[in-house]
Amino acid sequence: MTNAKMPVRNNEGFLENANDWTAEAATVIAKDENIDLSEKHWEIIRFLRSFYNTHEMSPPSNRLFVKSVKEALGEEKGNSIYIMQLFPGTPAKTACRIAGLPRPTNCL
Repeated sequence: MTNAKMPVRNNEGFLENANDWTAEAATVIAKDENIDLSEKHWEIIRFLRSFYNTHEMSPPSNRLFVKSVKEALGEEKGNSIYIMQLFPGTPAKTACRIAGLPRPTNCL
């Protein structure tokens, strides 16, 4: 990061405090995941930040993550293939890490 200090992360790479998140921090965390953020990524990240602000939690599982994206952004974006292409591996965990949110409770 350039002028700002990277927020404190735990041993899994999640921010200790979701309020310390910045777009610049997201870019650094995404690079750690070998992800170059596009507008498609940012749309999901903004959705997750909004979800967290509303529910005070991360989506607890990949299934609820996909379902919530579908309800908010439509069928085309709310499907597991689309989300896995953006956030490989465990999409909810990876996306929440980049969005600066706590680790989803049901993700391994």
